[in-house]
Amino acid sequence: MAGTGCASAGGANRGVFMRALVFDQTVRYQRNHADPEPQRAEALVRVRLAGICATDLELTRGYMGFTGVLGHEFVGTVEAGPKTWIGKRVVADINCVCGHCDMCQHGLSNHCRDRTVLGIQGRDGCFADFVAVPVRNLLEVPEAVSDEQAVFVEPLAAAMQVIKQCKIESRMRVVVLGSGRLGLLVAQVLRTTGCKLEVIGRNPDTLSFCEKKGIQSRFVGDVAPRADRDLVVECTGAPEGFNYATRLVRPRGMIVLKSTYAADAPLNLAAVVVNEITVLGSRCGPLPEAINALARRQVDVVSMVTKQFPLSRGAEAFEAAADPRHIKVLLKPEPGGGGNP
Repeated sequence: MAGTGCASAGGANRGVFMRALVFDQTVRYQRNHADPEPQRAEALVRVRLAGICATDLELTRGYMGFTGVLGHEFVGTVEAGPKTWIGKRVVADINCVCGHCDMCQHGLSNHCRDRTVLGIQGRDGCFADFVAVPVRNLLEVPEAVSDEQAVFVEPLAAAMQVIKQCKIESRMRVVVLGSGRLGLLVAQVLRTTGCKLEVIGRNPDTLSFCEKKGIQSRFVGDVAPRADRDLVVECTGAPEGFNYATRLVRPRGMIVLKSTYAADAPLNLAAVVVNEITVLGSRCGPLPEAINALARRQVDVVSMVTKQFPLSRGAEAFEAAADPRHIKVLLKPEPGGGGNP
């Protein structure tokens, strides 16, 4: 590890190599990947548990042109950095920002013009023994939140961003389109608003999850779009999802777009113009509020975990994450990692 003037918990005995899951045209496991070298005001975090999400899958299909260590959903323990953080269990904001540009100065640091994004843009991620993160990004995880819950903090915060951006009232007819990982989190968050909520999807297993949580769900083939919903949250991850959303939402209604697509998407925007539909992009959300929701058990995430793999079987884990029979797949670095091979 490069010298940073930071304290370290056993860092001198770690060696200079770690195990990591790296993407460069293919997903491959490396036993001798170089350790992260934390820069000034950064901490080194030993990863305890990490989660594979739809964005990770899209990255392997060409989204953002990313190469490097994948992963941005994690919980870990601070190994080196400021003494006040050493040994603490943490999660982190994935946006690593400059703090000086016009976006940062106006409270929009998630849109920093010079940002890097953990495991997504210009910065290695957390599918490894260690990850380097700006200290300002760290949030301590309370004892009331388990590792299995904490790994969901980032995606749950993204789900909670929907209710931060939109005023949702109990009278409103709201659809979550797509019953994948993010769709299930968005649905659980929206349920707390008391709106008239429905999840529309293709996967009978995830639709069954909704029903068990008391959330109405329907198979997409059983729905006749009538352009009568006030709000549609599009979480399908597929370009055709947006086009279908325009057929569900009423004139002057709103579509909240959570999906990101690797390929150029053929979108029919005629309905947006003719029906005066508002389209709102929605990305990262409030991590402290997500931690609090998990601590209060307002959202069930643990039952969404259907498979856990050691990091050494990362390529297999990605195959499982792309399998609709699985909801959430986790990666756990094996004990003893972070030394010379």
